Amino acid sequence: AEMMQRIDNKYVVSREGLARIVPALAQQFDILDIDDRRAFTYDTRYFDDAQCSAYYEHHQGLRKGFKVRTRSYLDSDASFLEVKTRGGRSTTVKERVPVAPSAAGIGELDTAGRRYAEEVLADACIPSAEQIARTLRPNLATSYRRITLLLAGDVARGASRATIDLELRWHELGGTTLNLPAAAIVETKSARHAGELDHALWHLGHRPAQLSKYATGLAAMHPALPSNKWHRTLNRFFHHRDEAAPAAAFRRASLQNGHGLNWSTS
Repeated sequence: AEMMQRIDNKYVVSREGLARIVPALAQQFDILDIDDRRAFTYDTRYFDDAQCSAYYEHHQGLRKGFKVRTRSYLDSDASFLEVKTRGGRSTTVKERVPVAPSAAGIGELDTAGRRYAEEVLADACIPSAEQIARTLRPNLATSYRRITLLLAGDVARGASRATIDLELRWHELGGTTLNLPAAAIVETKSARHAGELDHALWHLGHRPAQLSKYATGLAAMHPALPSNKWHRTLNRFFHHRDEAAPAAAFRRASLQNGHGLNWSTS
C-alpha cells in the first residue's frame, strides 16, 4: 500500500550511474512486478493559480506549501486527484480521490474537484484555501516511466519504498516541451527516518538533491523565475535537457477557447 504520510528524499542520477545502482539495489529490495512488467507509465497534470502560489511557496520553503495534481496510471487506466501538503517534522502528507481517466485527461478541475482541493487545503491550514481552489488552472504536465522498489523494514525504521523515474518529460500550456533523456529521478519514501534505501544510495555515493518535478521543471523552462532553491540541480542536470518536439506517445496540451484544455496524442 502507498504511504500517504512519509519522509521523502530525491536523487538525480545519470543513466550511466543508474546502470550501476539498479543491480546493487535489486539484491536487497523487491521490485514491483505486475504481469511480468516492471516499468509503468505515469501521466500527471499540475494545477496552480494565476499567482503561481504553489510554485512560490515551494521555492520559499514555506511550511504550508502544497501541490494539486491529477495523476493517471496509463497501464491500469486508474486516475486520481491528489493534494499534497506538509505535515509535522518535514513529512509529506498526500490525500487523493479517484477520478475518471477521461476527467483527468481533460485538464480542468470540475466543481467536485475544486471542492475537494479546498477542503484538503483548508484542513492543512493553507492561507486563502478557498480562493486558491476556485482559481486553480492546469499549468504543467509531466510524463515518465516508473520502477518501484520496496523494503519491508524493521520496527525501528519502518517500511521504505523507492521509485525510479525514467524518460522524463515536461510539457506546458504554451506548447514547450522539455525532455531529460540522460537522467533519472530516484525518490525514497520512508515511514519515519531515512530508510535502508537512502543508506544504500549514500553508500553508492549519491546524496539527496533539491528537486520538485513541478517547480524545478517549471524553473528549467522559465529561467526568469526565482530558482535559487534548485540552482545546483538545474546547473548540474538540466543543462543536458532536450527541448525538441515530444515523442509521438506523449500527450500534448492545446488551448481551447483561451482557457479549457483538450489533451490529445500527437
